[in-house]
Amino acid sequence: MSPRRSRKTLVGAALFGLRRQVRATPLSFDFKGPGIKSGVARTCRCSQKGRPCFNVSVETQLLKVSVEAAGLRLDSFLATHLNELSRTRVQRAIVDGDILVNEHVVKPSYRLRDGDQIEIDLPEPPPVELVPEPIPLNIVYEDDDLIVLNKPAGMVVHPGAGIETGTLAHALVYHFNSLSGTAGRTRPGIVHRLDKETSGLLVVAKNDVSHERLSDQFRDRQVFKSYTALVYGRVSKERGEIETRIGRSPHNRTRMSVLRGGAGRTAHTIFEVAERFQDFTLLNVRIKTGRTHQIRVHLAHIGHPVVGDATYGGGRENSIRNVAIKRAVQSLGRHFLHSARLAFNHPRSGERLEFTSPLSAELASFMAAFGQA
Repeated sequence: MSPRRSRKTLVGAALFGLRRQVRATPLSFDFKGPGIKSGVARTCRCSQKGRPCFNVSVETQLLKVSVEAAGLRLDSFLATHLNELSRTRVQRAIVDGDILVNEHVVKPSYRLRDGDQIEIDLPEPPPVELVPEPIPLNIVYEDDDLIVLNKPAGMVVHPGAGIETGTLAHALVYHFNSLSGTAGRTRPGIVHRLDKETSGLLVVAKNDVSHERLSDQFRDRQVFKSYTALVYGRVSKERGEIETRIGRSPHNRTRMSVLRGGAGRTAHTIFEVAERFQDFTLLNVRIKTGRTHQIRVHLAHIGHPVVGDATYGGGRENSIRNVAIKRAVQSLGRHFLHSARLAFNHPRSGERLEFTSPLSAELASFMAAFGQA
């Protein structure tokens, strides 16, 4: 038996007190230890005989800390109990908001308290090896340090969440001999990401020095990113800013949502109206932060979800009276969000580089279909 590691797996089913039942067929037993109130772990035929195996499929974990762990640093405590995760990986997960305490983002140095509830929602570890795949790439710019390309809609950036082939990462290792390894063996050169159905500009690092310097620019908000989005309805303001906290929806863990009460992470989006139509508004959107699904969540939050977005605007096309336009939306096959402009400082020379990308063919055709190209 070789169970797949799910995206919530490495925590194991078991270290503290679990609210959800683990989905697994092997034998179960109680697992307790210092700082652990209660929990359930599972044995598995792939593990050493008599040893607990935490590579089972579980939902997001809600874990409770006991008095023995009070005063310990969060990162040290988790790294000690989660043998498959390094302290660096734990710290990154905490900073990224994948590990929350009492529904709040905290620092890795947070001191635990008796009764604290820890929520752990780790991305699924992708396959260890990438097999190069001859997938065509649309290269906009390339030099010895980086690549700028146009990602098509429908392409996932790197393996994960059950996606093991056909990603941008597989294409990159086929076309390029040198890529940075900073993000891990299965994310070669990947500095930032675009959603699967978002098309447009994306930068890739060819070496670790370039990767670190580009990542620093993203973190310090020195990178300019602008998107073209077509949204439902007529946006009344010419310009607007949306500042909220975003995190996983408490009702549907596959979705992100605007959260209140200090939960989630700060997200900042700026939009300007480019053109208004009868049923839609074309926006230029800039983001100051890079949260998962940020633009889509924010635009849906103000009542104008992105056209074609089944996750955050599903069913909104039914409000369109023009049958031909409604059918065009239903047949688009993606959401109308495109990474149109990207600017950053070259990691070696410091020169400011700026790139633009026209709408992809299917988006331009969609606009032309009702005379709004």
